[in-house]
Amino acid sequence: MKIGFLQFKPELCKPDENILKVREIISNCKNSYDLLVLPELANSGYLFSSREEALSASDEIPGGNFCRALAEISKEKNAFIAAGISERAGDKLYNSAVLVSPNGDIDTYRKTHLFLDEKVWFSPGDTGLNVFEISGKFGKVKVGMMICFDWIFPESARTLALKGAQIIIHPSNLVLSYCQQAMFTRAVENRVFTITANRTGTEINGDKELYFTGKSVIVDTKGNYLCTAGENDETIMIAEIDPEAALDKNVTAKNNIFEDRREEFYF
Repeated sequence: MKIGFLQFKPELCKPDENILKVREIISNCKNSYDLLVLPELANSGYLFSSREEALSASDEIPGGNFCRALAEISKEKNAFIAAGISERAGDKLYNSAVLVSPNGDIDTYRKTHLFLDEKVWFSPGDTGLNVFEISGKFGKVKVGMMICFDWIFPESARTLALKGAQIIIHPSNLVLSYCQQAMFTRAVENRVFTITANRTGTEINGDKELYFTGKSVIVDTKGNYLCTAGENDETIMIAEIDPEAALDKNVTAKNNIFEDRREEFYF
């Protein structure tokens, strides 16, 4: 199975331009893939200054322009596409991620752990941490979704792993310096593959400025970094994996990461 990420710099509050940029980068990539992950808030950018601004850049799921564009790309490439999206649902905004299949089906996750000013613009996610089954020439594979700051809570990845995830999709807008290294631990402690698709670039809005760290990574079940992007690259990187490796939860002949858990001692 071929899995990958698309790292790029979304333009703030310019969803149509972001669709065009995603299409351009994908069209310039000659490599095939079965699953491609885009960053968090790929449709909208990140550094909002007002709720009105956040609303103006948001999109409905599944009927909005960004979702429709992803569905077209997914069908054209015969590949699953995941992306972070600023979701408008009635009078609420969610920091969400979608998993789009070539047949047009769309699964949604809403971010559980909001970071900093996200708490001003977005409602806390209400979907829970769920696992979805995808299928193709690679067979049937279970994937789970989390978004950016979810990574710092070990319970996020562990919950997905306990629910059967073989691959964890992780759209991100990372500004702290820890996550790319921490994904080694998330992958190893759960024996899963992880795809962290980060954005790149600096975003400025009024007197506010954020620098995003890039360096998107794919990590295998034993902590090997299969792909690492640069800080400022706008690129697609692909790794070939055997998803069945994530079904083996044995660390040694006598140690299984799930069977050895002693839940009676946990809070």
